[in-house]
Amino acid sequence: MFTLLFVLMLLTGVATRLWLSTRQTRHVALHRDRVPAEFADRIGETSHRRAADYTIARIRFDIVALLFDTAVLIGLTLLGGLQALNELAASLASSDFVRQLLLVAMAAVLLSLLALPFTLWRQFVLEARFGFNRMTLRMFAADTMKGLALAVVFGLPLLSALLWLMAGAGTYWWLWGWGLWIVFNLSVMLLFPTVIAPLFNKFTPLADQALAERIQALARRTGFALNGLFVMDGSKRSAHGNAYFTGFGKSKRIVFFDTLLARLAPEEIEAVLAHELGHFKHRHILKRLAFSFGVSLVFFALLGWLSRQVWFYTGLGTAPLLGGHNDGLALILFFLVAPVFTFAFIPLASWYSRKHEFEADRFASEQTDPANLVSALVKLYDDNAATLTPDPVHSAFYDSHPPAGIRIGRLRAAAPHAAPPDRLQEPA
Repeated sequence: MFTLLFVLMLLTGVATRLWLSTRQTRHVALHRDRVPAEFADRIGETSHRRAADYTIARIRFDIVALLFDTAVLIGLTLLGGLQALNELAASLASSDFVRQLLLVAMAAVLLSLLALPFTLWRQFVLEARFGFNRMTLRMFAADTMKGLALAVVFGLPLLSALLWLMAGAGTYWWLWGWGLWIVFNLSVMLLFPTVIAPLFNKFTPLADQALAERIQALARRTGFALNGLFVMDGSKRSAHGNAYFTGFGKSKRIVFFDTLLARLAPEEIEAVLAHELGHFKHRHILKRLAFSFGVSLVFFALLGWLSRQVWFYTGLGTAPLLGGHNDGLALILFFLVAPVFTFAFIPLASWYSRKHEFEADRFASEQTDPANLVSALVKLYDDNAATLTPDPVHSAFYDSHPPAGIRIGRLRAAAPHAAPPDRLQEPA
């Protein structure tokens, strides 16, 4: 029965994704040769066609990846691939604990190797075709090795501790595991700005003093205590631009991609940053963390129950060992099939994210001239080849940010009501 449910959910999800992709491709292609009226004065037809072609190319690539991933999932579960790995691990390790570590490691390596050709194609073919890739194969290899090292340094202790809890902490091990997961995630978030991110990119203090003073004034107005303004050399990997803030407490810092600083005017950079600070002011990060931890609690409780059910293993093409622990096998199976059963919740998560984006835009329009944020967004849409004409259904299902036309429309409507920058009030 569980096998049938899994197959039905999997096929429904794949069919829905293909239907949404077809809608998006058709809608973008239909509007490829005409720039929407609200953008006609700022984006040319050549750029608009490029964005459409980029969107369609990515969708077609994603369709191939989806079909391949589905085949891999079926191969690992119903066709016995994971069972074969489990038997191989049992033949290589006499220790029950080592066997489980080996099983998870082999599954992770296999999945990474299977995904590697798609990662390479996306970076060095698809992104390169549209002028975005600036990464070399040598840099890609170095990043891959660093990622592997981080997985060993951080992931192996986490996995070991989790397997130890599953084996020895009793029926409610999942509650302890959830606590461990929270501590691990918070630790990584604290270490990311100063330890992890510098392994991949160079961060230098913002040298433009006039811009720095402008940003510091905005931060003071919004009650944001900064520990530094940094520029990241994102251009060595990609032509895409962005800005973000990271860290907690006194370690909060603002990071700009060098590609962003090269493209936007100071007042536009200030407006983009005001949007990012809007997320901070509305406590979006904390809300998302709380939501994430709440969902993870449900997942851990569900895993704690499923790991004791024989039908969970047999229904997915594996045979649990009667004389040993099956915790590693349960972890892999849960990781593989959870997306199949949570696919229907994607529109809810997308809506929640878009709600936060609108709130951050509204905050930015109160702290800076909305026209500057509009100008910055139009440039970013153009530079990143983001489609201005997404299919409404596809957008509602997937997009974490509002469609360009709706977002710009709201900001322009807010412009007449926004206070001039020199009359903005200090926060209470």
